[in-house]
This record gives sequence, C-alpha cells and structure tokens, in this order.
Amino acid sequence: MARSNSRKTDTIPAARRPEVRLPPLVPYGGGGLEPDGDYDGLRFEGTDLADESGPGARFMDCALDGCALDRAELVRARFIDSVLTGVRGVGTDLAGASLRDVEVVDARLGGVQLHGAVLERVLVRGGKIDYLNLRKARLKDVVFEGCVLSEPDFGDAQLVRVEFRDCVLKRADFSSVRMESVDLRTVAELDIARGVERLSGAVISPAQLMELAPAFAAQIGVRVEA
Repeated sequence: MARSNSRKTDTIPAARRPEVRLPPLVPYGGGGLEPDGDYDGLRFEGTDLADESGPGARFMDCALDGCALDRAELVRARFIDSVLTGVRGVGTDLAGASLRDVEVVDARLGGVQLHGAVLERVLVRGGKIDYLNLRKARLKDVVFEGCVLSEPDFGDAQLVRVEFRDCVLKRADFSSVRMESVDLRTVAELDIARGVERLSGAVISPAQLMELAPAFAAQIGVRVEA
C-alpha cells in the first residue's frame, strides 16, 4: 500500500479577511455629520469629528485618516468597504453599528461602545484600544492582529471564526460568550479576568494551557498544592 503524503491540516477554519479596494476618493467637504447621512467614496483626512452626531449614518467606500472621534455619536452607523487609519478618540459611541469589509489600522481609542454591533470581515491591525465594549455583539470573520486590547468586554457576545494574532489581551472579559472557531494560539499576552470557563470553541497553545491551568482548576474546584 502506498504511504499517504497528505499533511495534517489546521483544525480550525481561518477567518475570511476583508479585501478593501477603494475607488478614487473625493475629499470630505465638511459641514458636520447628519443623522442617517450617506457618505460614499469620501476621504476624511485629519477631520475633527469630535462631538459630531450621525446616528444611522452610512459610510461606503470611505477612508478615515487621522480623524478625531472623541464622543462622536455614531449609533447604528454602517461602515462598508472602508478603511479607518490612525483614528483616535475617547467615548466614541458605535452601539448597534454594522461593520462589513472594514480595516481599522493603528487606532488609538478608549471607551469605544460597540455593544450590540455586528462585525463581519473586519481586520483590526496595530494600535491600542482601551475598554472596548463588545457586549452582545456578533463577530464573524474578524481578525485582531498586532494590537493591544486593554480590558475588552466580550460579555454575551458571539464569536465565529475570530483570530487574535500576535496581539495583547489584558483583563479580557469573556463572560457568557459563545465561541466557534476562535484562534487564540498566537496571542502574545493572554490575560482573562472573567469567563475562562467559556473558552469552549476556542483553540489555545500548549503554553497557554499551562498558564491557564490554575484558572481551569479553580473553575472545577480542584486545589493544586505541592
């Protein structure tokens, strides 16, 4: 019998990454955001959107470069086929928003509200996000790559084909989360504050298993003594 030359394949399906190809863009002319406004094919370059109110706004084929988003109200906003680079701000409200085929690069954000949001084919690369609120959000084909997430809240969220690549998770809350094909193996720092018992559906490395062993033991009431 011939010996099979097949190699062992990965046991977890990879997330589908966004493939954003922006058309020629028109500079944003200012004037402020509007509720349910439509913004198609625009470049927001260094635009100060702090305290702007655009609930329900739609951004399609847009680039936001170096924009300030402090306290911007973008509840239920939709970002489609767009790239956000170097955005910064505290208290940006994106509750119930929809992000599809979006890249977020080198963001510096704090207290971002994305609870109840829907993220599909989203790449978050580089940067640092503090107190990211993703409670009850739905994430499908999402990649966090080379970024720092400090005290992210994934409570009661649904994660399907989500990858954490070479990033740092500090004091993450996975309470009541539902996971399917979640890859944590290359996380540089995996610090779980709550919800370690909800990692069913995730893949971790042998080294991470050893680090999390005390937390797993505590969950089932096992005492470990020398």
